Amino acid sequence: MQRRGFTLIELLVVIAIIAVLVGLLLPAVQQAREAARRSACKNNLKQIGLAMHNYHDTHSCFPPGYISYGTRTGTGPGWAQIDPDTWDAAPGWGWASQLLPFLEQGNLIDQISPELPIWAPHNAAAVAAKLPVFLCPSTSGGDESFVVQDDAGNPVDHGSGPIRLGRSHYVASHGQESCWGDCGSAPTNIIFTNIYTSATTVISGVNGDVSKVADGPFYRNSRTSFRDVTDGTSNTIFLGEHSSKLSEKTWAGVVPGAFTHPGFTTPENGADAAATLVLVHGGPSGGELDITGTPIIHPVNFPTYHVGQMYSEHPGGGHICLGDGSVRFVSENISLITWAELSSIGEGEIVGEY
Repeated sequence: MQRRGFTLIELLVVIAIIAVLVGLLLPAVQQAREAARRSACKNNLKQIGLAMHNYHDTHSCFPPGYISYGTRTGTGPGWAQIDPDTWDAAPGWGWASQLLPFLEQGNLIDQISPELPIWAPHNAAAVAAKLPVFLCPSTSGGDESFVVQDDAGNPVDHGSGPIRLGRSHYVASHGQESCWGDCGSAPTNIIFTNIYTSATTVISGVNGDVSKVADGPFYRNSRTSFRDVTDGTSNTIFLGEHSSKLSEKTWAGVVPGAFTHPGFTTPENGADAAATLVLVHGGPSGGELDITGTPIIHPVNFPTYHVGQMYSEHPGGGHICLGDGSVRFVSENISLITWAELSSIGEGEIVGEY
């Protein structure tokens, strides 16, 4: 009796058809998964934005970028542990840690002593906590806690060993300008760059007062309120994404003497001072020039890849949370001028479509 079965050619044809179908199906599955991750990320920012507004309702201002002993001379009590270069100091609690009461984190709050620095042994377990609301599911750089490093890449130790902080994939906006390590010296000169003409002006005598430089909603010891956002809350970036693939950010706060290091190297990026653990800026900033000498404005995913810029792993751009609490997905190809206009709170720009 003759047996019936597949010939080799028929089998190869069937395999080829299956391979084609799988090839067509996989991208669709991946797109569906990314759509779900993108939706979850957007929802996180919406929750954080709502918490920002609830904080304002309670305190009549938005949370400070981070809390630091307020010195104008670089000196202070020993407990403040003032960094001699940046003048960052205890207690260091960042903007996101101030939102915990409004993000249903009561159990975590019970473990925290806010009068102590974030690096105090009593707070060690709490500040290393992994909080899903601060984590984007599309980020590939990790979501576990990390050890804070100094400029040489060594663990920072303020007397109790290495300091470990919980990650965040969301950052707050310092505005166009940045004032990280260069706002901790009385004779510091700060260069301001006009985004339309590239003309520069210089101010001196910052004396640690970051409000003289920052033109965004969040900075060291900031107390920004709705009345300060004269450009309009719907026209001002408050929060955005920063993947830990580029650099490590935290919800906890700032450690004096710390540095943020890039996860990969480009001609334009490098380590930056401790404020970039929680804050980023949009550019231009004094002295921040590209290889052609042009002032740098860096929207989300801009190829400078600064540790002080927004960076997302969503294809094509990233989410921002505006001052009115709305969340938008912004293209990485947004106009540089428009991004700079969105970054400031009171420069008087008129923002167009984006």
